[in-house]
Amino acid sequence: MTDPISDMLLRIRNAIKAGHASVEMPASKMKGEIARVMKSEGYITDYSIDSTFPATLTVELKYNDKAESAICGLRRESRPGLRKYCGVDDIPNVLDGLGTAVISTSKGIMSGKDARRQKVGGELICTIW
Repeated sequence: MTDPISDMLLRIRNAIKAGHASVEMPASKMKGEIARVMKSEGYITDYSIDSTFPATLTVELKYNDKAESAICGLRRESRPGLRKYCGVDDIPNVLDGLGTAVISTSKGIMSGKDARRQKVGGELICTIW
C-alpha cells in the first residue's frame, strides 16, 4: 500500500455511505493521532487501538438522530506524489471555520485551530467537514 492515510479516509467514507456504526483498519501511530483529532473535533464518537498482532484501529462513527453522519466530507490534501506544506499564515480555513484541517507539525498532529493557536505550520494531511 502506497498511501495508508488515504486508505484510512476512504474506509471511513465508505463506512459512512454504507451506514455502518464502526470501521476497522490496520493501525499506525499516525492513524491513531488523526483519529484523536477527529474525536476531539467531534467528528467521531470514539476510537480504539487493539495492539495484538496485527494492530487494528477501530473507529466508532458518529450519527445524529436522523442517521446523518457528523462527517460530510473527507479530502486527502498532501499525498506521496505531491506534498503540501503550509506556514501558520497559510493554514486553510475549511468552510469558513465549519470544517477542520489536520496538520502534521513539529509538535505533533493537530487541528488547524490548534496549529494557529500554537503558531506552528507543517504538512497539511487532510481536511474534514
